[in-house]
Amino acid sequence: MTQETAIFAGGCFWCTEAVFQGLAGVDKVESGYIGGDVADPTYKQVCSGNTGHAEAIRITFDPSVISYDDLLDVHFATHDPTTLNRQGNDIGTQYRSALFPLDAAQGDAARAGIDRAQADQSAPIVTTIEPPATWYPAEDYHQNYWDGEGQRNPYCMAVIPPKLAKLRKGFAERLRG
Repeated sequence: MTQETAIFAGGCFWCTEAVFQGLAGVDKVESGYIGGDVADPTYKQVCSGNTGHAEAIRITFDPSVISYDDLLDVHFATHDPTTLNRQGNDIGTQYRSALFPLDAAQGDAARAGIDRAQADQSAPIVTTIEPPATWYPAEDYHQNYWDGEGQRNPYCMAVIPPKLAKLRKGFAERLRG
């Protein structure tokens, strides 16, 4: 089985991780930090907004089951790509909407994905396409957060179920069986 990797930022990684874990063909979703200038940042440092990192997810997927384009479409449908450095009550560059293509083909696909998504938006998409950067996995307690602590966290209970509802409504055929 061939595996590929995609890295997306779209606000709180607890929320984006929960969306992508339910997709057929997605083998792993890891929360982490990317795009900043501090080596091995901590959650507290990234949350300060002073490191330049985005909270992001690194998705390992089987392209024979789900394509990078499909992942992009899910990404744009389950967060607000029209708000600069903000997702809901999460404000700051660490919550920006960004794509981190890992090669030229992903870069081309990212630009096409933005164009597809723009057709469904009334406001301009502000998602950035950022250059290659070092990936830093988030601390262990952030991994698989929704399946553990997240369902007891009032913030997550307010934010994640609507995202999952959008996923089920728009991408039912892409969900795990």
